[in-house]
Amino acid sequence: MIGDGWNEEPSVRPDVPAPGEPRRVAVVTGSRAEFGLLRPVMLAVAKRADLTLMCIAAGSHLVGNMRSYYDVKADFNIADIVPMQESGRSGRSADVQSVARGVARFGRAFEKLSPQWVVVLGDRIEAFAAATAASIGGYGLAHVHGGDRAEGVADEAMRHAITKLAHLHLAATPQSAERIVRMGERPSNVHTVGSPAIDAIADIPPLDDGAFAELGSPDAVLLMHPTGRSEEQEEAVAAAALEALAGRRVLALYPNLDPGREGILRAILNSGVANREHLPRGGFVGLLKRLAASRGVLVGNSSAALIEAAALKVAAVDIGSRQAGRERCGNVVSADSERPEAIASAVAAAGRLKLDALTHPYGAGNAGVRIAELLATVNPLEPGFIRKRCAY
Repeated sequence: MIGDGWNEEPSVRPDVPAPGEPRRVAVVTGSRAEFGLLRPVMLAVAKRADLTLMCIAAGSHLVGNMRSYYDVKADFNIADIVPMQESGRSGRSADVQSVARGVARFGRAFEKLSPQWVVVLGDRIEAFAAATAASIGGYGLAHVHGGDRAEGVADEAMRHAITKLAHLHLAATPQSAERIVRMGERPSNVHTVGSPAIDAIADIPPLDDGAFAELGSPDAVLLMHPTGRSEEQEEAVAAAALEALAGRRVLALYPNLDPGREGILRAILNSGVANREHLPRGGFVGLLKRLAASRGVLVGNSSAALIEAAALKVAAVDIGSRQAGRERCGNVVSADSERPEAIASAVAAAGRLKLDALTHPYGAGNAGVRIAELLATVNPLEPGFIRKRCAY
């Protein structure tokens, strides 16, 4: 039976590190895109003597051919895995079951690893499940890229729910930080660190001619993710985008695992355009650099169009409502509708953009180092720190 004081913080926790021992930081990664953003954070944590990195691979990393899992494993020792999704099952009902499995498995992982910090990024179901387990389990929760706005499937609700579960807020922009404070979070726990999406991208070279040719030497890249509609609707929008790009050298990248994915895949495979299921982070950034050099365009509804592409001065076209509300820079043209002619018009407008003096709000490219510094200096075990109370 649960007693009245079930959520009280004990005066001495069993997972408190001995004096001089590094703090244990469990970083949760659940998808290929979010791993690309978390990688600089993980590298910065691993470099510090006062922190110990524990990588937990979860969610879509563990589905299908698991290529992104092996990307993670190539760079970091994996402390635990948390399977959530099941191969061949998609849709919102399947996501509900995936979250339930994830909360339980993350709870066991945290009990085993005893982290002082759990770090999650963004708004996906993997981050939400880990945040729920960390909050209920009494572990310090640090949230990267909180306070952003983006409709997605259930993204807006999950991102802000994670904010209310989190104890340390690592915002990408001043606007996002202000939004977190307005949600009632303690201002002293909200830090504008920039986006780790742009960390070290200056050091990644453009794809060489051979690698670029293997991808079809594209002058347009399609990157569309589902928005929670039926497969038929998602297929129709992806087909409209491909129709709008007719006559160009198009490379289509596969969508994420959100409900509606199969419809987008059908549109890609039926179109006959060059396609790729998975690009490692370095390959994706190198591809964007080739697009920038050739005045190509990134088309779809990925946050990469608004963040990485802005930092690299790549023209982009945003389709639909998935990124509605997210800050955007002068590299992005929004299509007026999801019809082929509207998308084609936006692509033409993107080709006329002047991007030489483009600026962005996502920091100076040192977010990972700044986040690691906060994880080392902010003490989640201070009395009262993980007890949530609205500050407004």
